[in-house]
Amino acid sequence: MAAQAGGSGVPTGGEADGTDEVADLFRALGRQIKVARVRAGMSQKELGNRLGYGEETISSVERGRRTPQPELLVAVDELLECGGLLASAAEDVERARARRMVRHPEWFRDYARLEAEAVQLCYFANQAVPGLLQTKEYARAVFASRQPLFDEETIEQRVTARMARQELMTRWPPPTVSAIIQESVLRQPFGGPDVQRGQLEHLLKTGDLRHVEIQVMPTTSQDHAGMGGPFTLLTPKGKPQVAYLEVQHISRLITDPDEVRVLAAKHGSIRGQALTPRESLRLIEKMLGDL
Repeated sequence: MAAQAGGSGVPTGGEADGTDEVADLFRALGRQIKVARVRAGMSQKELGNRLGYGEETISSVERGRRTPQPELLVAVDELLECGGLLASAAEDVERARARRMVRHPEWFRDYARLEAEAVQLCYFANQAVPGLLQTKEYARAVFASRQPLFDEETIEQRVTARMARQELMTRWPPPTVSAIIQESVLRQPFGGPDVQRGQLEHLLKTGDLRHVEIQVMPTTSQDHAGMGGPFTLLTPKGKPQVAYLEVQHISRLITDPDEVRVLAAKHGSIRGQALTPRESLRLIEKMLGDL
């Protein structure tokens, strides 16, 4: 099974796409704002002027084409004396906005669904820190460096989605995680020294978790079975192990047992050639001390 990474796969204009429950909520709130405005005998321009918003903004919100910001809901509620009806929906809007942000590109969704069911995850990374182990700042630097460039909204959507995926690291029972990371990846000040420092500190903290083993493949290693590039092995609960490859915005989810077996054997070789988890954490501590 293979898929190519195309566009962002998410709306980039901040408007409702009209296809999900979030959009339904926004349209319902827009209608309530309109009812309250008409009852008060105000035009969209008058309401906007009273609240410090443009007429077009009020119009877009009432039609469900623009997200009704919580502060707007509170202001309309107070001005038009809605008795808390709109203000009480502010938290619902915040949660809905968060859900909307957690949207993966279409080509990644098959893998994301399997990942959510994972009981075991094995990584070999020689280009960047694996996504589930990234800090928010490191993830933002990854997406900001992408060519062709993402716009700012798409970057934030991708970062939010990546952070949401990391919730499986703290669930119970958590998946067992084995991550082998090339030393050069950790030494590269990707995103700047502060981002690098924060990422190394996060790896130290994560590496102390009982279900996580982080190993570093040293640059001095004379034997290296991972020259073919990065890959992930994933075992969903009650399902066969699969593999995932991603390079130059092209992704491939591998389900063929023979192909998966080859990568699993390769991962075993790489683990044996890398530093032990204890040695790896000591090396990361030394890197931090050198910054």
